[in-house]
Amino acid sequence: MTTHEDRAGLKVAGELIALIEQDVLPGLGLDAGAFWNGAAAIFERFAPDNRALLERRDALQTQIDDWNRARRGQPYDVAASQAFLREIGYLVEEPAPFMIGTEGVDAEIARMAGPQLVVPVLNARFLLNAANARWGSLYDALYGTDALGDLPAGGGYDAARGARVVARAKAFLDEAAPLAEGSHTDVAGWSVIDGALSPALKDAGQFVGFTGEASAPASILLVNNGLHIELVIDRSHSVGRTDAAGLADVVLESALSTIVDLEDSVAAVDAADKAEAYRNWLGLMRGDLSATFKKGGETLTRALETDRQWTAPDGSSVILKGRSLLFVRNVGHLMTTPAIRLPDGSEAPEGIMDAIMTSLIALYDIKGLGGFGNSATGSVYIVKPKMHGPDEAAVTDRLFDAVEDLLALPRHAIKVGVMDEERRTSANLAACIQAVRDRIVFINTGFLDRTGDEIHTAIQAGPVVRKADIKSSAWIAAYEARNVAIGLKCGLSGKAQIGKGMWAAPDRMADMLEQKIGHPKTGANTAWTPSPTAATLHALHYHAVDVFAVQKEVAGRETPGLEALLTPPLANGVNWSEDEVAAELDNNAQGILGYVVRWIDQGVGCSKVPDIHDIGLMEDRATLRISSQHIANWLLHGICTADQVEAAFQRMAAKVDAQNAGDPVYRPMAADLDNSLAYQAARALVFEGVEQPNGYTEPLLHAWRLKAKAAQFV
Repeated sequence: MTTHEDRAGLKVAGELIALIEQDVLPGLGLDAGAFWNGAAAIFERFAPDNRALLERRDALQTQIDDWNRARRGQPYDVAASQAFLREIGYLVEEPAPFMIGTEGVDAEIARMAGPQLVVPVLNARFLLNAANARWGSLYDALYGTDALGDLPAGGGYDAARGARVVARAKAFLDEAAPLAEGSHTDVAGWSVIDGALSPALKDAGQFVGFTGEASAPASILLVNNGLHIELVIDRSHSVGRTDAAGLADVVLESALSTIVDLEDSVAAVDAADKAEAYRNWLGLMRGDLSATFKKGGETLTRALETDRQWTAPDGSSVILKGRSLLFVRNVGHLMTTPAIRLPDGSEAPEGIMDAIMTSLIALYDIKGLGGFGNSATGSVYIVKPKMHGPDEAAVTDRLFDAVEDLLALPRHAIKVGVMDEERRTSANLAACIQAVRDRIVFINTGFLDRTGDEIHTAIQAGPVVRKADIKSSAWIAAYEARNVAIGLKCGLSGKAQIGKGMWAAPDRMADMLEQKIGHPKTGANTAWTPSPTAATLHALHYHAVDVFAVQKEVAGRETPGLEALLTPPLANGVNWSEDEVAAELDNNAQGILGYVVRWIDQGVGCSKVPDIHDIGLMEDRATLRISSQHIANWLLHGICTADQVEAAFQRMAAKVDAQNAGDPVYRPMAADLDNSLAYQAARALVFEGVEQPNGYTEPLLHAWRLKAKAAQFV
């Protein structure tokens, strides 16, 4: 049982006290009493603001529900809806043109374009893999995935496949760093003569450095569109000895940045979970995080990579970071945490606690006390998710001011990333950016949560189309285009990231290579990938597309208006067959159960979950929000009955059990549905879905996970 002790009038869980007072504050030379007094003052000031924001959300949704309910069955009137949304303050006045004032932003965010990873903070091994994904082997990424159109057959090295990998890599080099004459395929050897690379590149400025002897380099460093390429030369290597130039690998600068996630991809529901999350963040900021694991019968230990060094053409040193630049994603405004209780006995807002604790821990980096540097500019990068509109962004700005004062940080040292993933934020994006104009470094179209919010906001208006058809709705195209256009008009180019969403199928890299180039082509200078390998392959797109040139072109286009954005994806009288309804319910129920069973029973907040067709997809709470709200919507409007939903859940429980049969810690559901907490949680998400705040899944997931954790100790 967790015990709480008094700290400046707060009741703080013992796990959190131990972490802060024994492991964090001493190394920073900070006094515990002063810290807790300052933290208590922040909670006293901002907890009421936080509650007021949530009450405002509920009030707006009630007004929207009433308006839609009164017009149910009528054609949806977008113009009347907009007028109503302005009347109730859901839509605010567009601000006069302005440019953001953010300063002191690291190059990886402001002046470079490349892949981004999102990684759950509770998994130390995954954290280290992501942090170390700044550099990745193109040979390995091509060989070990379906990027070439098929998978390796297994049974040892396939020389023919290896030759295809080398040919593809050299074709890439011909595109990204062409020679003055001929092809990289024809190179018989490299040397550096009087500071110049031989054979010469078409653009000599792309040669950045080398290691080893000038007459026979061990590696050569090139650059294209701001991203680096390392040619690894080793004639004794199994691949290099078969290559005329001795090329053993092509290593790409890959994940420029990584979001260390305390939110959608983790199941952190109590003080023990939060303390573990903060401890892993501390390990990253101090540089001493490690993970030991077994692989192939061998015990391995993973730690953070060191920086990388080359000799420049003029003989000076070139040093590049060996690690991804780290953001930390806090939770949003909704949830409270039992890790801290306020003087009135209520749980503290979890987002306020995250802001204080993650910034405190980041002082190890800012003060240069860690083993590795994260931000070269002394910044803390916090992604703040699930904000609804400019008022919530403004409260976050003031909260970060207060945390800076507590920690004696310069104003705006704490930077903010705004997830453009809620309807009220996307409709008022410029005003949201203006509210944090001097600290914003990131906007991102979180289209999955945005879809869940779209369904819930219009839940009383009528039944929505089938889930797959929502992807082609006009509002999504408008949403994606407006995000980039508004970001550029507010001056984010050269100062901040404009990001795009996740590629959800980690085993389908050929499809990713074909499709995800669309993200840099929109002018987005980062996009999410599901693994370090995917980041390396996605990096190819940023070599093919000069994103900052695209941004200059896009900046001159007209920003799409609100009409399409605010048109919900309603079915408008479509009648589906019984088989179509059953198929839709099965698809949604299977996705819900496949994710929830791991969340509730194992505390896994993000993993590769087989879909109904046994295709592994990266699932987190955002996808869960869509599926649960979709069935709740159809139930509300009589597209399906409760009995049909129950039948779908029962069918899919058996399917999910079969899909997880190889997991030794998996708890089957179908044999005892009434006593499966995971199954009951999944049902609750649907049957109580209309009542959930903004359709979020966190309140029910947390409640059922706490029941499951308690049951394990009975």
